[in-house]
Amino acid sequence: MFPRYRLAGFCGLPGAAALGRLGTGDPGRRAAEAEKVAHSFAAGREPLPVLELLATVANSAAGPDGMYRSRTPAATIRRFHRVARERRGLLLLNIQPGRAAVLDEVKALRDWLVHPDVGIALDPEWEMGSGEVPGDTYGNTDGHELTKVARYLSGLVEKRDLPEKPLVFHQVATSVVGEQSALRPQPGVALIKSADGIGSPGLKRGTWRKLVHDLPDGLHTGFKLFYEEDAEGSRLMTPKEVLALRPQPEYVMYE
Repeated sequence: MFPRYRLAGFCGLPGAAALGRLGTGDPGRRAAEAEKVAHSFAAGREPLPVLELLATVANSAAGPDGMYRSRTPAATIRRFHRVARERRGLLLLNIQPGRAAVLDEVKALRDWLVHPDVGIALDPEWEMGSGEVPGDTYGNTDGHELTKVARYLSGLVEKRDLPEKPLVFHQVATSVVGEQSALRPQPGVALIKSADGIGSPGLKRGTWRKLVHDLPDGLHTGFKLFYEEDAEGSRLMTPKEVLALRPQPEYVMYE
C-alpha cells in the first residue's frame, strides 16, 4: 500500500450528520467528492479515495446486551462497499466498541473483511472499561490489543490471498493508546496511526508533534480534519499545510 498510495476521504454514518460528512447527502456524491479530495493530497503518489463508515457506534445507553454500542446494518455496509468499489476506493469499517471487546467487533465484520478493498479503523477513545460510559470519559487501548487485531487481519490476508489491508487507529490524546512500544507489525497489514483532535492549525500541529514523537518502526501516519469544528474561531488546514507535516501523513480523513 505504501509508498505507492496516499489515502484520503470522509468518515460518517447515514442519518447522523454530526458524525461526519460521509453521513450527509447521497453516498455516490460523497464518494465522488472523496475522490477529488484524494487527488488534492496525492503529492506524487497514486490517490486512493477512502470511505470510513462507522460500523460499530458507541452509545450512551447500555442497550439490550449492556455493551453500550450498536452495529450498523449489513445493508448499509453493502451499499457503501458498492459505492467505494465503483470509485476504485477503500471502505474502512470504523469501530467505536463501547464496552464490547474490540476483537469481537472486528470478527463480527469478517464477511466484509474477506474482500480485498475493505479494512478496519479503530476509535479507542470510545473503548470503555467496566463502569465507564461513552461520552463521560476517554477510553483507551494499548499496543498488545492493537497487535491482536493486526494478527487477526494478517491471518485473513494470508488465508484468502488478499492484498495488504489497512488498520487505522485514531488517537486524540497520548492517554488513548498505552504501551505503544508493544505494537508489532504483522505481514499483510499496514498500520496507520491517525492524529485526531479539534483546533486551529497551530493546536493541531502541536497535537501532531506529541503523537508522532518516537514512533515505533513500521507505523505509518494519518491526520484527521473537521470541516466545522476546526473552523470554529479559526480555519481549516489546507492540503499544502497538511502535507508539510513531518512525517508526511499517508492517510487524511475529514469528518
